[in-house]
Amino acid sequence: MADETRETLKQIEEEKKAEMLFGLVKDRKFRKLRTELSEMKEADVASFIEQLDDEKTVVVFRMLPKELASDVFACLETDRQQHIVNSITDNEITAIIEDLSVDDAVDMVEELPANIVKRVLRNAAPETRKQINEFLKYPENSAGSIMTDEYIDLKKNMTVEEAFAYIRKHGVDKETIYTCYVMDEKRMLEGLVTVKDLLMAPYEMKIRDIMDTHVVKATTTEDREDVADLFNKYDLTSLPVVDNEDRLVGIVTVDDAVDVMEEEATEDFEKMAAITPTEKPYLRTSVFEMAKHRITWLIILMVSGMVNGGILGKYENQIAVMPLLVTFIPMMTDTGGNAGSQSSTMVIRSMVLGEIRPSDALKVLWKEIRVGIICGAILAGVNFIRLIIQYPGKNMICLTVVLSMFFTVVMSKAIGCLLPILATKMKIDPAIMAAPLITTVVDAFSLILYFRFAVILLGI
Repeated sequence: MADETRETLKQIEEEKKAEMLFGLVKDRKFRKLRTELSEMKEADVASFIEQLDDEKTVVVFRMLPKELASDVFACLETDRQQHIVNSITDNEITAIIEDLSVDDAVDMVEELPANIVKRVLRNAAPETRKQINEFLKYPENSAGSIMTDEYIDLKKNMTVEEAFAYIRKHGVDKETIYTCYVMDEKRMLEGLVTVKDLLMAPYEMKIRDIMDTHVVKATTTEDREDVADLFNKYDLTSLPVVDNEDRLVGIVTVDDAVDVMEEEATEDFEKMAAITPTEKPYLRTSVFEMAKHRITWLIILMVSGMVNGGILGKYENQIAVMPLLVTFIPMMTDTGGNAGSQSSTMVIRSMVLGEIRPSDALKVLWKEIRVGIICGAILAGVNFIRLIIQYPGKNMICLTVVLSMFFTVVMSKAIGCLLPILATKMKIDPAIMAAPLITTVVDAFSLILYFRFAVILLGI
């Protein structure tokens, strides 16, 4: 209760702050606004600017202090960045691009239209332009595409005192200085040392005596999702990225890893909901574009759903003899779909976390079958009691429904766990094998089971 109260008070405070800032914009009290924005985090300033119209966006952005402007720019959505670039001078573009970290500059260049990119690169310094172009050569969604070359590099023959002097001199514009990387003359990665290690060591001690040589690292072509998994597995704040010859070319910082985790989780969520992934925010995605992203899977599911109609048509004579059978179909298919979705969701999650591999398929199947037996028995028992009371004297119908329910749940659990593993084997994203597709497949099998039991037990 206390947490809810604190959260409510925080929300009220944020709303009052936003209302005050909007008031300053409306009254054109820009000096006061500049002071207020200067005391805020860049992400909060970007969030405020996102809510302004196009004209006021540029006005407010231009009045930000130089040291804050580029950080705020990096936090803005692509369409806002594009509008700002179109509205400011070449000198202002130069100031932004030179102050951005390399990975943020690369992200911006990758997202903006070609004509805007040309203007941005034209106003960048030759060295900056060379860096950006170098990073753009790496494959999309690779470690190289999200790394930065703004890190502290040390030599193993340095003393701790020399290392501190080097950090003070070169660390101002680096992405992070907490973890420093030790390289030889050929830029081969030899180890790492943290600022904590340096602080705890005597000034005269050599770096080679305190550096950690067991370094977790990634290669430039490694998938960025695997890189994010390394952060999660080893609790890293930064990760060195090396080329094929083990030369250090950059680092991935934890903020970029978190962005990857969020993007991948969103993509999986959309696939599990049978939606083609999109990077645009919901309110900025047009209705037509949303429909385009959804219609493909809806058509696939609709066509596959026709199979169920075919199954019902095959047993229309049995339905005509005993219409009561139809009333249990929704319960049967819904229960089967829900049971299958539970299994697929757990398996997909475990595969993403690295807890399950395709080689574990038989172990997973055996576990889910046992879970299905327990859940199926409980559901069947509850249904048997209900049906005996609701339909006295119709014991064989009750038995048909109960047995169908039991085997449907067991079958659904088996299908729900195997389809994501099969998808991984076929190099398909397992998230595709989620609720909508599982439900469609399970519905078809549950109907076949149900009517086979009806034919056998009821003799129709």
